[in-house]
Amino acid sequence: MTGRVAALWRHPIKSHGREPLDRVTLTAGQTMPWDRRWAVAHELAKADNSAWSPCAEFSRGAKAASLMAIDAQSDPQAGVVTLSHPDRPDLTFDPDGQAQAFLDWVRPLMPVNRAQSTRLVRVPDRGMTDTDYPSISLLNLASNDAMTDAMDQDISPLRWRGNIHLSGLPAWAEFDWVGHTLRIGEAEVQVREPIKRCMATTANPATGQRDADTLGTLNTRFGHQNFGVYAEVMKSGDIATGDTIEVLT
Repeated sequence: MTGRVAALWRHPIKSHGREPLDRVTLTAGQTMPWDRRWAVAHELAKADNSAWSPCAEFSRGAKAASLMAIDAQSDPQAGVVTLSHPDRPDLTFDPDGQAQAFLDWVRPLMPVNRAQSTRLVRVPDRGMTDTDYPSISLLNLASNDAMTDAMDQDISPLRWRGNIHLSGLPAWAEFDWVGHTLRIGEAEVQVREPIKRCMATTANPATGQRDADTLGTLNTRFGHQNFGVYAEVMKSGDIATGDTIEVLT
């Protein structure tokens, strides 16, 4: 069984945009560089820049479907991020120094009956992943195809907000990797656990509208609410689209 890296994605601001990559350097014990580097705390949150916080502290697609239609482009050297959305003008800003510009931009996308976004937070040296350890998420495109077939509608893999999309594998093979170490390109990762999915995946990443019962399909057709797996980087190295994946142990 030989799989390959079909696509690489990162999400500079948690739940607020995705960015395609051709290659990336993974570092042991860290998240993908500039993935979930910032997160958007809402008015009821206690999250700050001192420590990791769980996803409930942040504005996200599970509560605000429109956020799922944001695209991102980052420039790490300049320290800026450009956000695009079908219902908003493009915005280029420095998240560390121009947070108000972002808050003004995103406000029309937030439901009025939800806690509103109030600030950007960033924890030094790690992304604000949903896990309390620095994680990389792996998605099997064959499993996504199985969802498309089961739902009789096109299910974009972008609904799952993963980092590494893999092709050439049997559907759901990724769940057999839990506890095992994989080599992807030059890097090695240990698969920790399946990813339990939330309402964010019911929204179309092109429109930001809820249009697919992904959670119901996972539960009724496949007997679980999981899609993809979380992994931890154990050995640093470069990975690129087209690289192979190998189960080591």
